[in-house]
Amino acid sequence: MHKLLIVKFIGLLSDTHSYYHPKIESFFKDVDEIWHAGDIGDNEIIQRLRNFKNTRAVYGNIDGQELRYELKETELFKCENINVLMTHIGGYPGNYRVGVKKQLVDENIQLFISGHSHILKVMPDKKLDLLHINPGASGTQGFHHRITMVRFKINGNNIEDLEVFDAPRT
Repeated sequence: MHKLLIVKFIGLLSDTHSYYHPKIESFFKDVDEIWHAGDIGDNEIIQRLRNFKNTRAVYGNIDGQELRYELKETELFKCENINVLMTHIGGYPGNYRVGVKKQLVDENIQLFISGHSHILKVMPDKKLDLLHINPGASGTQGFHHRITMVRFKINGNNIEDLEVFDAPRT
């Protein structure tokens, strides 16, 4: 008997900094879950996301005690057949934060998600056989000139159909 695989459609954002972009709901309207990679800003943002879709999040360096009490600094979980590690400040292939590379190896991570840099990055790490995604920033605080968010599908062992929302910061 064959196991039926369920495709999960994921919306990924980071660095909202208390700003709920008016295109979040239209870009993520068909996703199954939203993942927020930290620097949420305030509890209202996470509540709005949760009221819209199932939401998983980590806190970031600007997040206050209320969010830190409710959320973890790092989330380690499985989505379909993919081991996922999500944290706000984690670095990227070739330049991971201290301790992150060991966790990526020890936990056999296939998808590593971080935020913090405000720079959209989708990078394979061929040495560790994983994909790194930083969705950039969807808020208006910081040096970035573009608002970015990402959506993609996880189908069994595959990460597919990655799409980027990209708009000028106003």
